[in-house]
Amino acid sequence: MTDGVMGAEAAAGPAVGPAVGPALAAATAGDVLSWYLNAQAGDFLRSLRQQRESGVDAEEAAEAARLLRRCARRISGTLWVYRPLADTAWADHLRSELVWLSATLALEHAYAARLNRLRGALHRLSGAGAPADEAMDGLGDAAGDARADAGAGDAAAQRSPRAARRSVSLTADAPQDPPPDAGGDAVRDMAQPPAAAAPAQREAGTTTVAGQRGGGGKQQPGGGADEARGGALTVGAARAGALLERQLTLARTRAHTAALQALGSSRFHAVADAVALLASEVPLDAAAATRPAELSLPPLAELAHRRLVEAAETLPLGRAGHPYNAEALVHGLAATPAADAPPASERQDAPWHQVRQLVRLRRYALEVLDAGQRPEGTGPVDADPSLSVRLLAAGQALERHRDASEAAAAAAAAARTPRIAPATAYALGVLHADQRHEVEAARFAFGRIWHRLVVSAS
Repeated sequence: MTDGVMGAEAAAGPAVGPAVGPALAAATAGDVLSWYLNAQAGDFLRSLRQQRESGVDAEEAAEAARLLRRCARRISGTLWVYRPLADTAWADHLRSELVWLSATLALEHAYAARLNRLRGALHRLSGAGAPADEAMDGLGDAAGDARADAGAGDAAAQRSPRAARRSVSLTADAPQDPPPDAGGDAVRDMAQPPAAAAPAQREAGTTTVAGQRGGGGKQQPGGGADEARGGALTVGAARAGALLERQLTLARTRAHTAALQALGSSRFHAVADAVALLASEVPLDAAAATRPAELSLPPLAELAHRRLVEAAETLPLGRAGHPYNAEALVHGLAATPAADAPPASERQDAPWHQVRQLVRLRRYALEVLDAGQRPEGTGPVDADPSLSVRLLAAGQALERHRDASEAAAAAAAAARTPRIAPATAYALGVLHADQRHEVEAARFAFGRIWHRLVVSAS
């Protein structure tokens, strides 16, 4: 670490909330922008110190990496929105380096979250009676059989050839089980925090009892011998979980190594030095930065808003507003025109990912405006506080969209593994379809939020 970064970290001191920013009506655009970027740079340096002092504490190191990514995104996003106010060459270079850093640090967390999501989905789809972590841990390749909490029922199922044949299906003879209600989930997302709508929490309190001869699937409260027989993961789901765990754990290990190498590289030290400079002085455009803040900042924030609106208008929100239109699933299964062409699902999801990034930039633009307080600290400039709240909700819906689409892509990639068993391929196919339905539900939720946001803005 260079002396400049060490000195800036010491000057940053402990993390404290900002007091009152410069009054927007009396400050220049450079004053407000500098105040906001100084605060974000100070948080970045404190997070860097926390990461260095975490040692072997993996949880603390992960939290420090999350805070580093958060500050890097805000600095790079602010430099993008308010680029005309800063030295453009310096801003473009620092923004590209912060994007690289944020993407590098995010990979390890993304792979871990993706594995947890897919394990939970397999647990839910197979009707397992044990928690997902217990059911999926320690899955081996030798026999490919599921590990179950009910030992006697699982052993009997493994000894019976008839039970083994029935286990090819994820839910055996349970066609009556209804699929998750994408529309209902999306509506609940509007009234609950995102965690309350997690897929792994669906169907809580009941266990699907499957594989009963002639009886079909039925739901009954947890407990009893039927739960012991039906609670084990099936052969296909167990093998699919083991395959996903191997692939995503390997990817996570490689991402962790890449993050450590990045944090020790000269490239990162150069980025840290630039942020240390940002904590005390922001290179500004001499002419643009001296203009009044109330004349320079709102038009740039409005430009970011117009870009968001234009991108959102290109989305198929009309079709996404109808639950179970299966557009996400159909496009996800479409064939590619060439072997080296990107999957159809990636081409379909790209506009939604772009809108997610523009929503984030719009939020950062509002944060800069809110940094400039009214005279005598009477409150933020934003006349409609609900706009920030709805933008946050829209961003969370699109983040669930991204997580589901990437999980579906991981399931599809695992299904392309050579020489896997038919039962494993079938389980991965069902898992892919489930995640594409989650994509559709997230689009439905975003459409509802966006409609309210547009109505309130008009």
